Amino acid sequence: MLLIGCANGAGTAHTQTNPNSVSSVLAAEMAKADGTAEQDPIPSEIGDAELSEWNDAEIPILSRTEGIDVDLTILSPTLIYSEVYNMMYSPSEYLGKTIRIEGQYNQYHDPVTEQDYFACVIADATACCAQGMEFVLTDAYRYPEDYPQTGSTIIVTGVFDTYLEDGHEYCTLRNATLG
Repeated sequence: MLLIGCANGAGTAHTQTNPNSVSSVLAAEMAKADGTAEQDPIPSEIGDAELSEWNDAEIPILSRTEGIDVDLTILSPTLIYSEVYNMMYSPSEYLGKTIRIEGQYNQYHDPVTEQDYFACVIADATACCAQGMEFVLTDAYRYPEDYPQTGSTIIVTGVFDTYLEDGHEYCTLRNATLG
């Protein structure tokens, strides 16, 4: 289940050399959030010789939270929306990473398959566009008693994965937890 609105530019290629790319903007935003904004930005194209000059402490990352590879709860709504779009556009870059995301809980019951789908829906800053990240909670959660009320704000943490259903690829957070 993938919920997308305002998909203008969906056909444009994402390149790491573009200083206005999602990755570049996220790196700059994270540098501001974790207090490393004074450091020189990492060049988008560096050779092997220059690579040795950079150490791990200088590389902006999306999360400094132990066990979380990408923590979207610390970004602005526009950046969260942009990064989720990037996950849907380039899912292979996120496979196996632990993602934390905050948004509005929603669920859908497919009457044909009798399958329930659960999502964390993220709106952009103007609330005109929304994307949803499907999640599958661990077996410790029972539906419906352990699930939030539709429309409530939730934080979900899980491992990013994809699956095929009816010939379509979908993104999900597996082994997810709430809170």
